[in-house]
Amino acid sequence: MSARSAKRLEELRGAYGLSAAQGRQLEGLLELLAEDEQAPTTVREPVRAVDVHLADSLAALTIPAVRDAGRVADIGAGAGFPGLVLAVGLPRATVTLVESQARKCAFIDGALTRAAIENARVVCARAEEWPAVEGAGSQDIVTARALAPQPVVLEYAAPLLRAGGVLVDWRGARNEPEEAAARLAADQLGLQLSEIRHVEPFAAASNHHLHLYLKVRDTPARYPRRAGIARKRPLGS
Repeated sequence: MSARSAKRLEELRGAYGLSAAQGRQLEGLLELLAEDEQAPTTVREPVRAVDVHLADSLAALTIPAVRDAGRVADIGAGAGFPGLVLAVGLPRATVTLVESQARKCAFIDGALTRAAIENARVVCARAEEWPAVEGAGSQDIVTARALAPQPVVLEYAAPLLRAGGVLVDWRGARNEPEEAAARLAADQLGLQLSEIRHVEPFAAASNHHLHLYLKVRDTPARYPRRAGIARKRPLGS
């Protein structure tokens, strides 16, 4: 790892109050991305990955509900962000990374071993199907990053959250029509928008937002709909 990326990692460690051991875990993730040419992300070089993957994920630790969470589910986990990083940052929490593609699941599983992350696991399943197995109503926090249009993410997340739980949805620039559709979808799902928080986790991230939805009542049993329907017929449209 270059001196530049090492310095940036040290800055993040200090900013979020992470221990030296946690810093080494994050360094392990950066090293794996750099070494594995099959890593399921286009951002692999540590000098960029330290911001695009690590800093962006750590931004959620500014949210009190996230810092206090005991159970976290990262849906559509992809290459494992933010779930892997939050597992490092929240050592007392249990983090489940839910991903449907076997190749990505294998990468996440390898990353857990490489970074010695013992409080997380990967579940290779669709987000719509996991609640029926074990995830319904059990999560304090659900996270989603670059997963789907927001009404779709809400339908995936709502059944997983306990009453009072929070969805944290990573978004870029504000999109009023999509946000309006999401508010309509949220009302059907037992969620309520509590905050749209502007964050700037790194210098080039001037248009990043965390959308926070609170679980205010039970999600009707008909949600989530069967696999693929949320994307084909999104709520609120």
